[in-house]
Amino acid sequence: MLKNSPENIKKAAAILRTGGLVGIPTETVYGLAANALDRNAVKKIFAAKGRPADNPLIVHIADFDDIIRYNLVKEIPKSAKKLAEKFWPGPLTMIMKKSDAIPNEVSAGLDTVAIRFPSHKTAQQIIRTADIPLAAPSANLSGSPSPTSAQHVMNDMDGRIDAVFDGGMCDVGLESTVITLVTEIPRVLRPGGVTLEQLKAVLGEIEVDHAVLHKLGDDAKAASPGMKYKHYAPKANVILLKCSDEEYIDYVNKNYKYGVAALCCDEDIPYLKAKTFSLGKRNDYAAQAQRLFDELRKIDENSDVLTVYSRLPSVDGVGMAVYNRLIRAAGFEVIDLEKI
Repeated sequence: MLKNSPENIKKAAAILRTGGLVGIPTETVYGLAANALDRNAVKKIFAAKGRPADNPLIVHIADFDDIIRYNLVKEIPKSAKKLAEKFWPGPLTMIMKKSDAIPNEVSAGLDTVAIRFPSHKTAQQIIRTADIPLAAPSANLSGSPSPTSAQHVMNDMDGRIDAVFDGGMCDVGLESTVITLVTEIPRVLRPGGVTLEQLKAVLGEIEVDHAVLHKLGDDAKAASPGMKYKHYAPKANVILLKCSDEEYIDYVNKNYKYGVAALCCDEDIPYLKAKTFSLGKRNDYAAQAQRLFDELRKIDENSDVLTVYSRLPSVDGVGMAVYNRLIRAAGFEVIDLEKI
């Protein structure tokens, strides 16, 4: 593991320039980075993660002008400039028509590319020192909870990649918001720290893709990372409950037995019989987003936890991002107590 220092930033950059893989910090989650313009380096990402080849990657840059400098897209839409002025650097990924400089491995064969300018200072320093754009999905084994610390990356990737750079805990805790700008009306493909409401304030009309809150068909092609497959899941079976706060507590207690745990809010803990893993205050979705993956990994550390019940969150604000990750962690298994 590389500790945060100027010398180690140079080491990480050198590994990336020569086609290697490095786990790097960002404000969202840790990314598994490789030279985005080197198809052989990008292939190593898929091999290390066990990631399906039809799941596109996000290209990370350290300045808006890098899009032009590295010739990443055919054209920069006016909407991209507006969003960048408001939200870059930050947890927003924009999809545009890709140039021929982007290998098909990065775009999973699509004619588009996803681009992000992270706000994490260490990530920016590594990108600038390497002097290349970096393709970087989350630095975890495919399907497991995303990593929000360097130790999480080590747990999944030790022996699979060349280095892990320790930049501390991630501030946002969930992957970036992804918006496509190639449709007639801009469309959110993955919710994150930049909310639908914030995007609408800049661009006006915006659609939310059906796959954000529902399962994408098995024969459908993913336009963004995280749309198609079961993701973020601990080894325990996660089951979501659509219900009121009181119904949630009652259901978990009635179904309590060995192996049952609750992924809940602070306010629930005094009333639950099961082992609890708390996401924080009930209405603080930003805090829940920051803690979600860490709590899912803590569940994995408890071998006696076999089933985890969690409440289906609101889709308002950052709550939509928490909802999106939880339904994928649960493999879309939801019990609607309102209909029972």
